[in-house]
Amino acid sequence: MSRTNFDTLLEAGCHFGHLKRKWNPAMAPYIFMERNGIHIIDLHKTAAMADTAAESLKQIAKS
Repeated sequence: MSRTNFDTLLEAGCHFGHLKRKWNPAMAPYIFMERNGIHIIDLHKTAAMADTAAESLKQIAKS
């Protein structure tokens, strides 16, 4: 399985979040900034958490 990196996420447009007025407060640590009423998601944290999720899935598949 290929690893997700920052550049791949950026090219795919994964940094565009949702409208500021429709946000979940639990997402606060993952929001990089707000621009024009839209939250921008932190891609560095997203890539790190995608790697963590991939490792967890690998462990589940092994068991």
